[in-house]
Amino acid sequence: MWRKSVRAPYYKHLIRNMIFTILAVSFVPVFFVSWTIYYAFANAYHEKVNAHLVALVENHKRQIDAFLNARLADILFLSENFSFAQLNDPEFLQAKLLSLKNNYSGVFVDLGVVDADGNQVAYAGPFKLSRVHYNNAPWFQAVMKNQVVVSDVFLGLRGFPHFIVAVKRFDGDKPWIMRATIDFIAFNNLVENIHVGKTGFAAIVNKKGELQTKPRFQFNVAQGCFGRFIDCDQPLTREIFSEERPDEHGQMTIYVSALLKNKEWLLVFQQKVSDALADQRFAQRLSLVIFVIGGAGILAMALLLSIRMVNRIATSDQEKEMMNKQVIESGKLASLGELATGVAHEINNPVAIMVEEAGWIEDILTEKEFTGNPHMDELHRALKQINTQGKRCKEITTKLLSFARGSGSTIGMVQLNEIIEEVITLSSQRAKYANIELHSSLNPDLPEIKASETEMHQVLLNLVNNAIYAMEKTGGLIDFKTYPREDKVVVEVSDTGPGIPEAVIGRIFDPFFTTKPVGQGTGLGLSICYGIIRKMDGDIQVKSIVGKGTTFLITLPARNASI
Repeated sequence: MWRKSVRAPYYKHLIRNMIFTILAVSFVPVFFVSWTIYYAFANAYHEKVNAHLVALVENHKRQIDAFLNARLADILFLSENFSFAQLNDPEFLQAKLLSLKNNYSGVFVDLGVVDADGNQVAYAGPFKLSRVHYNNAPWFQAVMKNQVVVSDVFLGLRGFPHFIVAVKRFDGDKPWIMRATIDFIAFNNLVENIHVGKTGFAAIVNKKGELQTKPRFQFNVAQGCFGRFIDCDQPLTREIFSEERPDEHGQMTIYVSALLKNKEWLLVFQQKVSDALADQRFAQRLSLVIFVIGGAGILAMALLLSIRMVNRIATSDQEKEMMNKQVIESGKLASLGELATGVAHEINNPVAIMVEEAGWIEDILTEKEFTGNPHMDELHRALKQINTQGKRCKEITTKLLSFARGSGSTIGMVQLNEIIEEVITLSSQRAKYANIELHSSLNPDLPEIKASETEMHQVLLNLVNNAIYAMEKTGGLIDFKTYPREDKVVVEVSDTGPGIPEAVIGRIFDPFFTTKPVGQGTGLGLSICYGIIRKMDGDIQVKSIVGKGTTFLITLPARNASI
């Protein structure tokens, strides 16, 4: 991931810290907000479910009580509006049973008239129950005591579940009873219709804990008062009870109970909590899936952003290190410049003495005593060569001093051809050692330009040095061309080196960018050249083909001498 593997652990640790920070900042508030919302929603939904079930049970309680009271009212109506003698007539009683069946869709199974001794003196119905004796029947004893009764469900002589609705009347001073059997299936349907979800159903139990209806599902009733669904040891000040507790299988179950029939029966509704809260659980799972997906997105984004930011930090650190190295290199170059200045001074002094001594020798050779010497021509040639090479050394050291001191940066009218020839002279020796040929095609009518001679030296010498560096192992050709174009002066510096790859050619003018090994290049040369040319209102471009060579094209505005 990073170029410097020795520093990779630091950046990996930084990435981990950034990811942890982003996740903490993102997830902690979201977690607390989500938990708060979920907690409030769960409580509200739970209360809503309980309220709905209580309302459902309360509504069915009223329906069942209304059903029982209505059947009791029907029997009361018959016993109050017709005499014992009329009801004691089997045909008359049969007619009334038929009327009740037509009006109430078969809810009434049969009718009977029972005397004070428990003998059924009149009967209308499908069974052979005439003259049946009910003296020991619990419902008979209850009605004789309480005037009216709705019995518990029992099998009796019929052999199938049913219950009795009965009222006590008087014929003179003699009591008699009007009773009716209620169809169990019709009554059971009232309770069986209480069905919610997959596990919600209802049943009715009496005070002894005996079932009075047939439950839709398995319904386990404990022994004791009302099957232990309510605490009978406490005063029954309420008629609706609600609680959650484990069932016989250990599953949390909601129980809602309601007292019926003057607190003699208990309507019990039960439903598994998991079923009652199924919608909440679905919303919970959906929210969890959304949270996980969102968390994965946050994690991916945190990872991506952290890697990008750390990569930028790593790049910045590398550039900083490179800049520090360039500063060190610049310091070395400054020291080298000072050294070059001292060396140039030291060379100038002996060269000047050498040239003066050569001149003195030449003056001596003009005396008469040396006239006619056969080696005189050779001596004059040698002295002339000494004088010429001495002047050349002086020019070289003068230019070296100019570059080292930064002098000569005064803006003035300069001739590019002369500067190029001086650069060729300065670079010829190095080019010769690298087997590189320097060639020039300079237009003799090239206009002057207004520029700093030293800076133009610097630009051209930098281009030549880069070309020599690129070809020092293979040799090649460096070609200089100058020509005017409209109101501009064009300089081309071409080489036959390896060329610049397309991937980096767009960055060669960037500061501190270099393709040379560490310690061999500052990455500032071409950047400085670009700045110098742009300062002169000119332009510098590069064209390169890998394997064929590179050409730098410098365009500068031409100026006449009057400017």
